[in-house]
Amino acid sequence: MKVILLKHVKGIGRQNETVEVSDGHALNLLIPQKLAIVATAGAVKSASGRKVADESRKEVSEQLLKQNFATLAEARIVIRTKVNEKGHLYDAVGAPEIVEAAKRDAGVDLPEDAIKLEKPIKEVGTHEVPIASGEHFGMFSVIIEGEE
Repeated sequence: MKVILLKHVKGIGRQNETVEVSDGHALNLLIPQKLAIVATAGAVKSASGRKVADESRKEVSEQLLKQNFATLAEARIVIRTKVNEKGHLYDAVGAPEIVEAAKRDAGVDLPEDAIKLEKPIKEVGTHEVPIASGEHFGMFSVIIEGEE
């Protein structure tokens, strides 16, 4: 039976693809769980339109992501937080604080999961922060300054 996948199904195919599966698999699993619909002429035409729209949206998103990574590499991101007399932070700086500072200082809206810190930053100074999303990756500097 030919079906159009509404979601990515491991081992079968990706969203909006037309695939051939056994009748039992389609009728007992894929269609009842709303993972697929029967591949009629109208449904195939609709799925191909959605697939083209998804690809163009993904392409625009990737271009915007590249632009944001380049902007961050050139920007000066500063986070001010309380420190003790040895220069250690009272509260560690993690991904949420970095996202907020990037938006404030560089005007870049990053998803929090794009920041790939091994551990939170706990000292004053300039720190390199790795970022990655999909196939794109980069680094930018965050300056941690102490305040009393």
